[in-house]
Amino acid sequence: MNKLREGGIDTAAATAAAPQSLAAGRALPQAGTGTLGKAISVLDIVASAEEPMRFTDILAISDQPRGTLHRQLSNLVEEGLLSINRDHSYSLGLRLLKFAAKAWAGNQFRTIAEPHLKTLHEHTGETVHLGVLRGTEVIYLDKVESRQAVRMYSQIGNASPVFCTGVGKAALSVLPDDTLHKVVASINFRRFTDHTLVTPEQLMADIEAIRASGNSYDREEHELGIRCVAAPLYSKDLSFVAGVSVTGPAYRVSMEMLESWAEMVRKTALEIMDDMRTRLGPRT
Repeated sequence: MNKLREGGIDTAAATAAAPQSLAAGRALPQAGTGTLGKAISVLDIVASAEEPMRFTDILAISDQPRGTLHRQLSNLVEEGLLSINRDHSYSLGLRLLKFAAKAWAGNQFRTIAEPHLKTLHEHTGETVHLGVLRGTEVIYLDKVESRQAVRMYSQIGNASPVFCTGVGKAALSVLPDDTLHKVVASINFRRFTDHTLVTPEQLMADIEAIRASGNSYDREEHELGIRCVAAPLYSKDLSFVAGVSVTGPAYRVSMEMLESWAEMVRKTALEIMDDMRTRLGPRT
């Protein structure tokens, strides 16, 4: 089966200070002030790399002293959160799979959204994604695969940059201006295609259009040959901001087709939010 890549972490050559590639469009992870925060930053570095990382690679990226980093890595390996390969490089440990499976299965938002995603998929026949905003990335929580022969290469749990994805830009559009400007200022803009928005000014202009229409579009900005239409969904207090999208290959899905689905995508987002308020809201 032929596959097209979308929704996953697409990384390229890192900066000179980062021997291993990190997820494009994100800032280098910063260590927290406590022991747990420092350990999480190490996990984040390893998880963001394309390939297993050696100690010297992690040290070049981390802001932790050599001795502290060595202890952090040893503890993470002992707890099963990292594993050491034969070449002495580090990869994510199998224990994380257990955590991920539990988190995914118990995610109430995903459970609430699932029937709505399936309905949207039935109407369009293309791949439907559900993603949540996390800093300068969107994390994909669920996916309903296209019925077509050529499908999207995307995985639940993967992260993509906010500035060049439909779900990401949709989520940004509902943030208050002060929060939005802080997020945009922290984005590490990178050109993926000739269509990628690579400056804060370009992104802010697109967000204004999204706010006016209620829909965002990925016009082959993250991957050549991939288009999508998306809409935001969020909690009343904006503690939770996400998006839903319909994605397809450009040869099969024209911009006119995406525009014809725009209202349907907005309706899906509203229906998910209504269900969230009913099922997750305060009980009286």
